Amino acid sequence: MQQDHTTHSSGRLALSLALALLLAVGTFMAGAKLANSGVLATQDASLLSWLFGRDERPDNEADLSEFWRVWHLMEEKYTAASSTSAVSAQDRVYGAIQGLVSSYGDPYTVYLPPGDAERFEDDISGNFSGVGMEVGLRDGLITIISPLPETPAMRAGLLPGDVIVRIDDKSTEGMGIDEAVRLIRGDKGTDVTFSIFREGDTEFKTVVVTRDNISIPTVKTEQYDDVFVIALYSFNAIAEDKVNEALEEYTRSGADKLVFDLRGNPGGYLQGAVEIAGNFLESGQVVVREQLANGDEKLFRSRGQRVGDFNPGNLVVLVNEGSASASEILAGALKDHGVATVIGENTFGKGSVQELVPLSSGASLKVTIARWLTPNGVSISDGGLAPDISIGYSVEEREEGVDPQLNAAIRHLRGETVASDSNLLDSLQNDLN
Repeated sequence: MQQDHTTHSSGRLALSLALALLLAVGTFMAGAKLANSGVLATQDASLLSWLFGRDERPDNEADLSEFWRVWHLMEEKYTAASSTSAVSAQDRVYGAIQGLVSSYGDPYTVYLPPGDAERFEDDISGNFSGVGMEVGLRDGLITIISPLPETPAMRAGLLPGDVIVRIDDKSTEGMGIDEAVRLIRGDKGTDVTFSIFREGDTEFKTVVVTRDNISIPTVKTEQYDDVFVIALYSFNAIAEDKVNEALEEYTRSGADKLVFDLRGNPGGYLQGAVEIAGNFLESGQVVVREQLANGDEKLFRSRGQRVGDFNPGNLVVLVNEGSASASEILAGALKDHGVATVIGENTFGKGSVQELVPLSSGASLKVTIARWLTPNGVSISDGGLAPDISIGYSVEEREEGVDPQLNAAIRHLRGETVASDSNLLDSLQNDLN
């Protein structure tokens, strides 16, 4: 069953990033929604009463005898190896709930105890300091998705694809996103030390980053004669307005070709992605599909406020492995509807939707409730989006200030034949095999 959903009638908070955006460091969510607090208190009470064996049980009652056996054994026998304070019963409840949630094996579904929930709320409201990068889990490893421009992470030389092996003196083996977030975040002026594995290197790199207040850039524009470039760094609350301003600048520039650069853009508000897509699509065209667990779909459609006639010959979208969630939604929509050529590297593959559920204790549950599909029904989570033309971007090129992906986009728009990078294609094929 499909339901149409237009952004102008939506009353929910919808964010399209569930990666740990290490600005504070915090976590944004793809399609994050704030639920009704009146219902949540009941949910919280139900969960706790189930844990403590009182009057409420799940429909399919689980055998909790071993849980309670271990609970009592820990109370009876556990002795701390060092002189630490005793773990309170409430902390054990929080730990039990975290274990329950983690058993689902979804890195984006997380129980946030009261202190973590409060820090999370600060982060998504924009009150943060940190290193300025986004991380995610890739093959179970804490991986840098994208350092943001003009941030400590970028200045320290961290790159997309870098695997974080240690944070200060703690190994990241088996570590979840939220634990990594807690270790990386900190006060302005303090240092955090990373041990980094970078593909092609034979040794780990040690990188020290000094935390700072992070100002997220939104849009940057450039012009190369007949080619106008709009770089969008985040789908934040002002992204739509900033893109509209940039498009007005484009129409005044005299340029007739446009590059929309989404490289390193980790996502943000879903509504922004849908509204921005409307600048390039006809009214009523599907921007993204939201597929629920029961198979139902919600369709998010363009309002069709187009600024011109676009096609793969005059519009290029640049993407890389740091393009995630809302970036993938926008690129996928323009690709599926045949209005743009996508150039660059495979995107990150963040295509799930989280709901943020506040609980009466002050804790929160961030739970995956759906997944994103492109208009043609392609799952964003299944390996990300593949570009039409695959062009790599080496560390050496970055250091030399050479941008082969942007150069390829400009050449393509000027009518030159641009072939995919054979090395990158071989690498992608190996990944598939």
